[in-house]
Amino acid sequence: MDNKNLKLLSLFSGCGGMDLGFEGGFPVLRKSLNPAFASGKAAVDGDWATLPRNGFETVFANDIRPGAKVAWENYFQRPGVFHVASVVDLVKAAKRGEWSFPEADVVTGGFPCQDFSLAGKRAGFESAVGHHGGKLGEGDEPAEENRGKLYMWMREVIGLVRPRIFVAENVKGLASLGDVKQIIEEDFRNVGGGYVVVTAKTLAAPEFGVPQTRERVIFFGFRKDALRPEAAAALQLDVVPAQYDPYPQPTHRSAKLKVRSAKGLPPPPTCGDAFAGLLEPEDSPDPSQRAYSKAAWYGKHCQGNRELDLTVPAPTIRSEHHGNIEFRRLAAEHGGVHDEELARGSRERRLTVRECARAQTFPDNYEFVRRGALSTSEAYKLIGNAVPPLLAYHIARRLRAIIPALFGT
Repeated sequence: MDNKNLKLLSLFSGCGGMDLGFEGGFPVLRKSLNPAFASGKAAVDGDWATLPRNGFETVFANDIRPGAKVAWENYFQRPGVFHVASVVDLVKAAKRGEWSFPEADVVTGGFPCQDFSLAGKRAGFESAVGHHGGKLGEGDEPAEENRGKLYMWMREVIGLVRPRIFVAENVKGLASLGDVKQIIEEDFRNVGGGYVVVTAKTLAAPEFGVPQTRERVIFFGFRKDALRPEAAAALQLDVVPAQYDPYPQPTHRSAKLKVRSAKGLPPPPTCGDAFAGLLEPEDSPDPSQRAYSKAAWYGKHCQGNRELDLTVPAPTIRSEHHGNIEFRRLAAEHGGVHDEELARGSRERRLTVRECARAQTFPDNYEFVRRGALSTSEAYKLIGNAVPPLLAYHIARRLRAIIPALFGT
């Protein structure tokens, strides 16, 4: 495999968190980096550092949300790459010979997670939502095209494109929903002549420098006929040898890491670190910092109605509407503890769009609010659905490191 300019085909792309991470070249907090873990070439500027590029180029991106395209194209500046369509419709059109997916070295996809999320109804494969995002009609039965089985259509794309590598991701809740994880792994193994699928693992975002307690299940697949024989054998062992293991090693410690594993690792940055330097919405020229939910405080018993603790990573940024967005600051009568800020006249408010984006490690030049094109509500949903770019960066960096051992070039 050519180790330069690897072509990335991105499915369920959303606003581009996975794509940005694979490409690299974006700024993150200095505290998000551990120089011992392939970040020594980062260009440092004060409290921020720009990551080196990873050598991947996104040649195709796809999502059903028009707003995702607006955010994606505004940042990447590549007209014609992002396609607003259902992956089901794209696959069917390709099989009819009406068009074709571009060639790619790697296919990535964060297939819809709402049906597997611990925060949702956990319908899983029995989802009552169709592939276009609408609910199934009365009398309709869940089928291969429903939202809970869209990973099967990612599988179809893999069969058509036959990349040497695929990376799929989903919420942590998938791993505890019966035998769903094992079923998905087996389905991926039997596509396009066969893939070696490494047992999926859950990666905790704080352990990779993300100032947020997000966790994602990551699936890796490698095309059998492209792998070196010894690599194919190693990837199928219960314990994959280090030189072939596609999972990146933690760069930061967290409460879930064993003491031995955490030795010598710095703590992850806090959400207070992430928000440093941001002006209050009324003083900021950034539309994404000026935008925030005006939903009232409903009481501590309601989801999303607590004040963030700025001394630890943020809770998982959810794909929520206004009433469930956490509070950056509560008034004293609601239990707010930021006395100095309140004394200065800072008002009770929920997190801004930009604060959510920073907790996800999106750079400040990633625009999420644009008049007439991207609303605050849409921005919250796009950011909450995204893979933290810094987590994706470490996944891509690890793949680049092991490509010679896997494929010989």
